Amino acid sequence: MTGFSFRRTALAAGALAALAPAGARAETMHANYRVSLIGLPIGAAVADGAVADNHYKVDLHVRLTGLAALVSNLRMALASSGAYQGGAILPSGYATIASNSKETRTLRMAMSEGTVRQVETSPYWDDSHNPERVQLTDAHKRDIIDPLSAFIMPVPPGASPVGPDACNRRVPVFDGYTRFDVTLSYVGVKQVKTNGYAGPVTICSARYVPIAGHKPSNKATQFMAENTDMSVWLAPVPNLGIVVPYRVSLMTMAGTAVIEASELRFSP
Repeated sequence: MTGFSFRRTALAAGALAALAPAGARAETMHANYRVSLIGLPIGAAVADGAVADNHYKVDLHVRLTGLAALVSNLRMALASSGAYQGGAILPSGYATIASNSKETRTLRMAMSEGTVRQVETSPYWDDSHNPERVQLTDAHKRDIIDPLSAFIMPVPPGASPVGPDACNRRVPVFDGYTRFDVTLSYVGVKQVKTNGYAGPVTICSARYVPIAGHKPSNKATQFMAENTDMSVWLAPVPNLGIVVPYRVSLMTMAGTAVIEASELRFSP
């Protein structure tokens, strides 16, 4: 698998990984997700998050299963930690490791107050001078969050975690390679039930907006930028005034991919 494939997989995993509650109270969560493509199971993800004293930490493990595992035995582990202060997510550290039968790639990123301080990759990768890419600047690395924290979504103080305030927002993301926005818009509310959770979720439409670090001529980038068939269902975390993904659906160049919780548990 190429480095670009790893980065695309990390981006998709980032959407899965919005699972760290944040706030002043202590809270933990555990989630199992099923991943399918055109209705066929292809993967699984397990996430564990915890928050205490305005700090959060989340870990995500992703693996291919079934026939997909026969094609590629890709496995990924991601971790992020930081603070939640004044209604803002402030990650301090983000790391990914992805491996298959041919190679292992790692990325580590240090941040402070929404600004990227350092990025390390192994094997070393730097394509910043490629004229085909929209060049990254220091400004693109400020006021951002990492992909694993990207969908930790606080609602405004006093607002309901179910309804329009759960959705309507712009999420600025830097994954160590590219800078992009995820914009969410309110669609409606639905009742769901799975192991550990039964209740409402807010349905949001989603759009991907590339900003920098990408190749405008890349067909996958063009497809995602024009993609209007993406949605996120957000479940409220008890007592914390935040929401996390219950279901993510998006059209890909290979068909519709769905990531849905088979288990979602919150514990004080």
